[in-house]
Amino acid sequence: MTSTKRLRSTLEWLECSRCHGVANIGEPQTVCADCGGVLLARYRLDEAARTMTRDALRERPPSQWRYSEVLPGSDGPISLGEGWTPLHRARFLGQSLGLQNLWVKDESLNPTGSFKARGMSAAVTMALRSGARRIALPSAGNAGGAAAAYGALAGLAVDVFFPVETPEPFRLEATAYGAEVHLVNGDISACGARCREQGQQESWFDLSTLKEPYRLEGKKTMGYELAEQFDWELPDVVLYPTGGGTGLIGMWKAFEELKQLRLLRSDHRPRMIVVQAAGCAPMVKAHEEGAEEAEPWPEPRTYANGLCVPSTIGDRLILQVLKESNGTALAVSDPEMAAGQLELARGEGIFAAPEGGALVAALRRMIEQGQVGADERVVLFNTGTGLKYPKIPDLRLL
Repeated sequence: MTSTKRLRSTLEWLECSRCHGVANIGEPQTVCADCGGVLLARYRLDEAARTMTRDALRERPPSQWRYSEVLPGSDGPISLGEGWTPLHRARFLGQSLGLQNLWVKDESLNPTGSFKARGMSAAVTMALRSGARRIALPSAGNAGGAAAAYGALAGLAVDVFFPVETPEPFRLEATAYGAEVHLVNGDISACGARCREQGQQESWFDLSTLKEPYRLEGKKTMGYELAEQFDWELPDVVLYPTGGGTGLIGMWKAFEELKQLRLLRSDHRPRMIVVQAAGCAPMVKAHEEGAEEAEPWPEPRTYANGLCVPSTIGDRLILQVLKESNGTALAVSDPEMAAGQLELARGEGIFAAPEGGALVAALRRMIEQGQVGADERVVLFNTGTGLKYPKIPDLRLL
């Protein structure tokens, strides 16, 4: 079996998504110094295509680092075996919804129980290489646990800022890995402000969502896996629970890279569907209004921690993905999410996080509105396990 450690990254530069300025990959980077835009990693894709072929990939180990040429720091990553999660054929749920080709990409089987492991593997790898000895971030739950785990493996000190109402399993997880947990009154935006404020006095590297370029690179591998697991054809529709939006942006970036690598069998790309909570839906509102950026959501409220994100630096990129993919954005209620969790659990044996349950409700609404055809290939991304949520809405109301 080919060792991914022998395959070096073709990472070449960082490009601002807004002004297209260039930043040096050899230095610790946050956002664009000129305009504050999100930085995106760029690769020598012609070079990568010479070794990253369909045949070569068949022989590589089952982790996200099988795509070494298009990941940062791949000659020696900080890894717990993240990635290459199963793509389940959801036959029972599909039958109940009238769909012939419904699939669930189950990210709950990653280390630390969510897709956040992908991004933290790449981000911590590069933070360590840049000379960081301490990392910090605000988190609604899963990102904090993942950062703590990968930080522990890398020998880095970790500070996590959680909203005070964060469920106890998330706090216990981060503490178990040795992180310093800070509880903040307010939502994740308040946690971000506290992290930045304290960071001015502390010597730590900020791993906040899209405030550094490499978490996105780890998460984009969901797009690579989707293509490979479908034998290099992309599905028709992808539903994704969207808080900070890194996974959605990352997958769309992956689809473009796959095209340039000449790995796809066609140019067909899926319609990308943003799913948010009714109590915190800034991207849905912005999409419906035809805006280019989203306004912060006032008083966000939902039991789906990963969706309780009132604003994100990636709002422009998320809306751009929806426009380019001819996608849409929907908001669902907490009781609808809970019902979706039960449907996935009892129909497919997947105990999804509320974020995953939200997709079932959103898909049902799209079908009722004639937005999804019975024969279209549809993928739901369950981004984490439901085991970290000790409370869900009262099921007697469902």
